[in-house]
Amino acid sequence: MKILVVGKGGREHALVRALAESPSKPELFCFPGSDAIFEIAKPIEADGLESLIEWMSANAIDLCVAGEESYLVKGEGLANLCQKAGIPCWGPPKESAQLEASKEFAKEFLVRNSIPTAKATATETLDEAVAAIGGEYPTVLKFDGLAAGKGVAVCPDQASAMDFLDEVFTQKRFGPGRVLVEQCLVGPEVSIFAAIVDDRYIIFTPARDYKRALDGDQGPNTGGMGAVASRQLLAAEQLERIEREILEPSVKGLNKEGLPYRGFLYFGLMMTSEGPKVIEYNCRFGDPECQAVMPLVKGDLAEFCLAGAKGELKPELITFDDGWSVCVIVASAGYPESSRSGDVITGVDTDGDFRIYHAGTKLNADGQWETHGGRVMAIVCAGQHRMEAVKKAHAATDQIRFDGLQRRRDIGILNFD
Repeated sequence: MKILVVGKGGREHALVRALAESPSKPELFCFPGSDAIFEIAKPIEADGLESLIEWMSANAIDLCVAGEESYLVKGEGLANLCQKAGIPCWGPPKESAQLEASKEFAKEFLVRNSIPTAKATATETLDEAVAAIGGEYPTVLKFDGLAAGKGVAVCPDQASAMDFLDEVFTQKRFGPGRVLVEQCLVGPEVSIFAAIVDDRYIIFTPARDYKRALDGDQGPNTGGMGAVASRQLLAAEQLERIEREILEPSVKGLNKEGLPYRGFLYFGLMMTSEGPKVIEYNCRFGDPECQAVMPLVKGDLAEFCLAGAKGELKPELITFDDGWSVCVIVASAGYPESSRSGDVITGVDTDGDFRIYHAGTKLNADGQWETHGGRVMAIVCAGQHRMEAVKKAHAATDQIRFDGLQRRRDIGILNFD
């Protein structure tokens, strides 16, 4: 079996490694990939979606796995082009991927299908957004399009709201787009992942990520500074309610509205006092949640994804460890406002009971790993008990060093009192 994974970050490194560990032993390729990914998967020559499809067709690729969301909605869409070429794709077509690409589309889908979510108003200008806020804080502001995980702001006051609106409407940091002004929900967050094949699905291990840059959930929002994953994260009755009120109606809604779906669907939820409510959908695995979840997935993920892309859901091909997994992110100097590249990283080759997934790294001319982006790498450890995994993950992270390193020391600890 030949599999090509599309993407280049820590999530894709985790996916590639999980696929490589499948008993079916697939031959792996990646585009655009990274130096770390290319230690497991082979690079290919392509300069865009069209040439990527041509290469896959010419090299008899059996399965394309969509890791990075942008390719699902770029041009005609990765899955759409794969379908035209007769290549099974584990990832939804462009029309279905609007659940992530457009916050407004997702909100309207949720409302139409009576799925619990926050109230929201779509606005086109700064003045409209200010009027929609109406002086009620805290409020949540969401840029309508893709923004690499940085298009959402939880604003406690007018000053923070105006800063974000200035970025969107005046500076146009994310390009043209509308803003959703949304009710601020309160409660613990949880990430639920489902592998969906048409009208069927299987729930993967739940996770919780840590978005703020600093300990104690302080500092600016980031793409994620760590995550914890476990089947024990939620009580059985909570997961049953989420499945009944959110997952089942979402899958039924996709089918009712003629939105084909084969791939991972991420549900970002807030566990409010009124019950679980949807904050957002992502049409792929989360990052860094993927890095926490993948070590808990056992069985043949490669065969599972291939069967799913062909229209067969085969839950018997995979199982899930009942323990815990903790992922700690190390970030470069300046993150999240900026990032610094070129700082040499040490401790990467240390032996131990942990995994390292590279995100923003590259090999320099001397064969050393160095920083090459904001979130540099994820250090992940598993354990039968949460604190066992926590202690192992933070001890392993202590071995990673580079100038300007940033990390949180409360991953897996905060919100578990």
